[in-house]
Amino acid sequence: MSSNCCEHDCRAPDTDRGYRRILWVALGINLSMFLVEIVASFAAGSVSLRADALDFLADALNYAIALAVIGLSLHWRASAALIKGGIMALFGLWVAGSIVSNALVGAMPKADVMGAIGLLALAANVLVAALLYRYRANDSQAMSVWLCTRNDCIANIGVMLAGAGVWISGAPWPDIAVAAVVAYLGLSSAARIARRAIVEIRDSHAFIGVPAE
Repeated sequence: MSSNCCEHDCRAPDTDRGYRRILWVALGINLSMFLVEIVASFAAGSVSLRADALDFLADALNYAIALAVIGLSLHWRASAALIKGGIMALFGLWVAGSIVSNALVGAMPKADVMGAIGLLALAANVLVAALLYRYRANDSQAMSVWLCTRNDCIANIGVMLAGAGVWISGAPWPDIAVAAVVAYLGLSSAARIARRAIVEIRDSHAFIGVPAE
């Protein structure tokens, strides 16, 4: 890679104050929604709400990491993205385990609570997604932040559909099915982020003359 190309890609970017403010807003929204959803998940007996609540918590951690690495070099931003990819993978595995546990217990979740909280969570995530949209393609760090928010919107819609499915069918399986989708989104996004972060770390090593291996 030429030095001119990597000079653009590998140096620390100018700190965008607007992006920093957006990340602080996103952090506050996600922490608040985690508290709301974790309480509601136990009140409703819903594994998909519980998965979404922990997703909010994981995202809050992701936004905190993003704030910590703003203005740092590509190597540090990509390393942070790699860590976040690992967090998302662990989240996906936890949800997978919860799916098995809930399927064995077979408890009936409360559809009305699932629908109401899912709608509230969707509104919160659409707001955050709109704020982050223009920054989504900057690098693996920005990509990981965007994918977390996108996944949340999809999961929120799924929770509302699961609530409707539980109400119509009188069975817990729609709740379990949505939790499975959330787990898949977490694992697939984690793999995508990790692949790009590894490439960026190698590029940053090449720029400073350090072997990638």
